[in-house]
Amino acid sequence: MQIMNEGARRIIGGVDAHADTHHAAVLDEHGRLLGTRSFAASGSGYRQLLGWLRAFGEIDRVGVESTGSYAAALTHHLVANEVRVCEVNQPHPHTRRRRGKTDAIDAELAARHVLSGASTVTPKATTGIVEAIRQLRVARESAMKSRSTAMVQVGDLILTAPSELREELAALKTLNAKTARCQRLRPDSTGLDDPFDAAKFALRSLARRIALLDAEIAELDAHLTALVATAAPRTTELLGVSTGHAGQLLVTAGQNIDRLRGEGAFAALCGASPIPVASGKRGRHRLNPGGDRQANRALHMIAVCRLRYCPKTRAYADRRTTEGKTKKEIMRCLKRYIAREVYATLREDLRSLSVR
Repeated sequence: MQIMNEGARRIIGGVDAHADTHHAAVLDEHGRLLGTRSFAASGSGYRQLLGWLRAFGEIDRVGVESTGSYAAALTHHLVANEVRVCEVNQPHPHTRRRRGKTDAIDAELAARHVLSGASTVTPKATTGIVEAIRQLRVARESAMKSRSTAMVQVGDLILTAPSELREELAALKTLNAKTARCQRLRPDSTGLDDPFDAAKFALRSLARRIALLDAEIAELDAHLTALVATAAPRTTELLGVSTGHAGQLLVTAGQNIDRLRGEGAFAALCGASPIPVASGKRGRHRLNPGGDRQANRALHMIAVCRLRYCPKTRAYADRRTTEGKTKKEIMRCLKRYIAREVYATLREDLRSLSVR
């Protein structure tokens, strides 16, 4: 559709993001569709997209899908140019069934979500130390998964190895000790058609891979420890909050933690907010199955640590037990309390970080 310049008309943008292209749509303040267009997912494409939007009028807000993946760079470009960006989830399936699905339709629906007020979430900032922590944590988690897989495979190969090799390794008690021994195996590489030498070669290969992954994990841990200590010194001083827990909670909250409405929103984001379940005269709350499950796991492990080492927490658990609360309900209450405490320290840490 042809672009219409009408002075200072306020417009709403919507973007459906993909790996190679971003499709944009523009609505006026009354919801009329003014135009749609596709742009390349590149620096020049982002500039063209922003210029195209501004040609319609003054940009009020832009709704963007996939702000944490395909549209991360576009979101950064828009925010850097003082454009208010709102994070938009995928359209409701009922809409898809009525109107179908194209990039233009998805971009228009993203804009309409913003115009209706259904999407008001500010995307996470991706330009500071918290984003650096997220990237290193992704690499560490991948290395940990690969190490776990290799360790399982070592155990399986030992179980099915020829009896002479299996008995030699069975003398060692732990799988880590067996893996260390496997690094020193000397297979005959010219006789790999023999299952004995093939088993030795495979075990040594896996053991060496595990050693390399151990070194990689140790290096990543060293960098993460320094970054998390810089970003969240108050949070890491809390009882039971390790570098890993603080790093995960930082990533969940985002460096622009003020985008959250308060500690209740942070608890909901971590899946630690209570969900009411009432029937008749009895009212209770249940666990929240939503939110960031890795953040919820971090809160759970902090609660487990405090139940073991904090007298105040143990006294609280004993008191709630006498009141008839189950263990799950007590853990839910503890995670909600920890979320409140961590939110306060994270907010102070990140505010201090922004003024340096």
